[in-house]
Amino acid sequence: MRFGYSERCLDHDTGERHPENPDRLRAIRRGLTKRHGVEYVEADPAEKAAVTAVHDADYVDELESFVADGGGSWDPDTVASDGTWDAALTSAGLAQWAAREALDGSTGRRTPFAIGRPPGHHAVTDDAMGFCFFNNAAVAAQTALDEDLADRVAIFDWDVHHGNGTQDIFYDRGDVFYASIHEDGLYPDTGDLDETGEGDGEGTTANLPLAAGAGDADYLYAVDEGIAPAVDRFDPDLLIVSAGFDAHRHDPISRMRVSSEGYALLTDRIRTLADDVGAADAYVLEGGYGLDTLAEGVSMVHETYDGRTPVATDEDPDAKTESLVDDLLAELDL
Repeated sequence: MRFGYSERCLDHDTGERHPENPDRLRAIRRGLTKRHGVEYVEADPAEKAAVTAVHDADYVDELESFVADGGGSWDPDTVASDGTWDAALTSAGLAQWAAREALDGSTGRRTPFAIGRPPGHHAVTDDAMGFCFFNNAAVAAQTALDEDLADRVAIFDWDVHHGNGTQDIFYDRGDVFYASIHEDGLYPDTGDLDETGEGDGEGTTANLPLAAGAGDADYLYAVDEGIAPAVDRFDPDLLIVSAGFDAHRHDPISRMRVSSEGYALLTDRIRTLADDVGAADAYVLEGGYGLDTLAEGVSMVHETYDGRTPVATDEDPDAKTESLVDDLLAELDL
């Protein structure tokens, strides 16, 4: 894979013991040194206009001033330093790069993966939250639409937390489909099954809040039987994966049981789905707070695109997962 990366993303200093810290990117880089075919690309930061295309301009101005004054705690979880503004623009710019590269034909071993920070999927239209300032995947999707590179974009979010910000931004839009598999009841406690969009966006949001303890078989069933039919009906030109790795069984802040091999299997499913619907595919880093499991998860995505065949699971999905998928299909009239 080709990884979008910039040292500027290390300048976002969240302080000691914060789970979202520069060591996350360092761990990913260390893990990738053991893999073949890794290429790094540094992209330009996003322009402010690209950010205000999905975020309220007053909020963006307020954040710029907050950082210029030295930063601090925006909220109890979301911390800014004097390097945060440039890092956030850079992280959004890396996501834009990934979308543009994918739509320009970068596939297979050249599939783009933006490994920027801060992450983005909790950033709502007019506020930062959950470690996120700008919604990187949303900026990338909107850029693809505004530059007439795509008519329809799908975002699939496999982070263990629901991407409330991405849903918020596109909830009443018919040109962006948002799908999330996340742990039920976990922060930010959004993403209920019946949240399916409104107005022009009715039916373009799909949420599968899986029970704590869900593992590889549950996630694969959710993708195969729930997310894939919805994406197929939407027929996007671009599929962006909001790739968090905090559903890993050894991540310190979740209760899910996805294995490293499970991420390879998920990647293979998403690659196949993109091929089936004729969509370009691109990846944007979200969460993942165990350094070893984060590095391993990203490496599994890379190795899958590099030609390694994932090892199939012999587990079966839980009956609760099967029932939840049935309910989703009914909600979406599929």
